[in-house]
Amino acid sequence: MDISPRHAESFAAARLASKARIPTVNKDIRTLRRVFNLAIEPRGYLPAGRNPFAKLKQRKVSLKPVRYVKPKELLTLLNSTTDTWWRTLMLLAYTSAGRRDELLNLTWVDIDFDKREIRFSPKEASELLLAWEPKDHEGRIVPVPPQTVQLLEGLRAEVGGRSPYVFVSRERLAHIMSRLKKGTWKPNLDIVNNIMRDLKAICQSAGMESFTLHDLRRSCITNWAQVLPIHVVQKLAGHSDIKTTQRYYLAVQEGDLEKARQF
Repeated sequence: MDISPRHAESFAAARLASKARIPTVNKDIRTLRRVFNLAIEPRGYLPAGRNPFAKLKQRKVSLKPVRYVKPKELLTLLNSTTDTWWRTLMLLAYTSAGRRDELLNLTWVDIDFDKREIRFSPKEASELLLAWEPKDHEGRIVPVPPQTVQLLEGLRAEVGGRSPYVFVSRERLAHIMSRLKKGTWKPNLDIVNNIMRDLKAICQSAGMESFTLHDLRRSCITNWAQVLPIHVVQKLAGHSDIKTTQRYYLAVQEGDLEKARQF
C-alpha cells in the first residue's frame, strides 16, 4: 500500500480523536518521520522524497494557566491539618520544587540537616531501597529554608527512623518488597497510594481551590524566579532546557502586572 501525506494526516487526526494527549501525538509524528527517513536512507526501501510525515506539522499545545499557590494559601493549608506527614510533604514540595516521585523516593540520608540541603539522587535496589532514577537521570541538590528543615526534623522524631524513606512507611515498604519478591510489583505503581485524593480532601476541608503537588513545584519555581537569575532557577528545578522553565513554570502574578502598569 502506498502511504501518502493524506494517510499521515488521517493518522494524526485519529490519534487526537482517541483523546491522546497532544504532546504524545507530536511524539508519534516525530517517531514515524524518523522511521520513514530510515526506510528511505540508508535502507532504500522507499524512493527519496516519499516520506508521508515529512511535511506534517506538529499540533499546537494550548498552554493552561499555571496554578500558582500563594504563600498565604499554603500557610492556610498547613494550619488546617495537624498531620505532620502531610504538612511536611506540602511544605517540602513548595520550597524544594521536588517532583512527586522525587519527594516520595527521598530518604533520610538524602537530607543534610546542618546545611539545610535536599539531595534528589538515584537509588540502587537493595533490601531496603527500590531502584529509582530522577527524571533525565540527573540528581541535584536544593537548599531549603529553616521552617522546612524544622518540619522534617519533627517528622523524623515522629516516625522514629523506622523506614529509610521520608514519606514511605515501614509497613508500606515491607508490602512493596514482598510483592517485588513475588514478581507482582510493577515499577509504574505508586509507592504511596491516594496522594491526589487525600490532597484534594485537605484542600476542601480548608475551603481552598484544589491543586496538585506539581502545582506546588511550579509555585516554588515561580517564587525562585522573583529573586534568582533564570539559569539558577533552571538548575535548581532540574530542567535540561531553560525554555521549559520559562514556558511552563513561571506564573505571572498580580504584582508583576502592577509593575508593568508603572511604565
